[in-house]
Amino acid sequence: MFFTSLKRIFKSGITSFFRNSFISFATVLIMTVTLLIIGSVMFMSAMLTSVLDQVRDKVDVNVYFVVDAPEIEILEFKDQVEDLPEVSYVTYTNREDALVQFRERHKDDQLTLQALDELGENPLGASLAIKAVEPSQYESIASFLDTDPVLGAEGTTIIDDVNYLQNKIVIERLNTITDAVERIGVLLALVFVIASIIIAFNTIRLAIYTAREEIKVMRLVGASNMYVRGPFIVEGILYGISATLITLIFFYPVTFYFAEYTEAWLGGVNLFEYYTTHFGLIFISLLATGVFLGVVSSFLAVQKYLKS
Repeated sequence: MFFTSLKRIFKSGITSFFRNSFISFATVLIMTVTLLIIGSVMFMSAMLTSVLDQVRDKVDVNVYFVVDAPEIEILEFKDQVEDLPEVSYVTYTNREDALVQFRERHKDDQLTLQALDELGENPLGASLAIKAVEPSQYESIASFLDTDPVLGAEGTTIIDDVNYLQNKIVIERLNTITDAVERIGVLLALVFVIASIIIAFNTIRLAIYTAREEIKVMRLVGASNMYVRGPFIVEGILYGISATLITLIFFYPVTFYFAEYTEAWLGGVNLFEYYTTHFGLIFISLLATGVFLGVVSSFLAVQKYLKS
């Protein structure tokens, strides 16, 4: 009996979906616009996250050693830093590599290169570039560098300078931006979901209004609330599935067209590549959102007639 009723509910919902083609089209169209907005927020969030990751990857704390610091002591200190839980990885640059990089950075500055040649020796010391797991952990790393100075054989520190204070403003701003992007992304998604439920609710309510007499008859003959509500929920599911498919089809050429521009403007972020590689996640997210909107809106819209 249960499966027979379930079969009738699905059949009635599918029939109503195709029979009321104009209303179904209008509802699917509105839900498609909603999913397009939500999908666009997902893309923008992904692009912003990618850009922030690139900026985050360029931020580090550099430790510069005195010119006569023994390499073995520097490498021992490097091992100590790498053991810190806040540290992702440490890059060591010896004096010779530092000189090569300095010459490369100033290859167009002949005056600086000439002054360097006149010295007759390498004035640069070795350095460590310390990358934290999270930007918020650089302060903890800097505290470790301040409280645990590296002492050489003569009892003096072999660290010449730590550039944390110079990078502190950049790191703090990066933390602020990262937190703001996460909060804004969640807030926008929540706002659009609520707005979508309201819009879809009013549209679906119009569809249910056309079937109000049919609902009254079903109530008079003793049909249960679930049996009355069931076909409309099935319609809501079909609205969500249809809107999801249209949205996914629409995003394919759009992301392909804008891929070249996003890659050029956002440091290598290819929008089409992101869409294809994350298609499964995008599909599930939009489908779940679309079906959720359709089911909730249908459930709420038909509730009025069940109470009368």
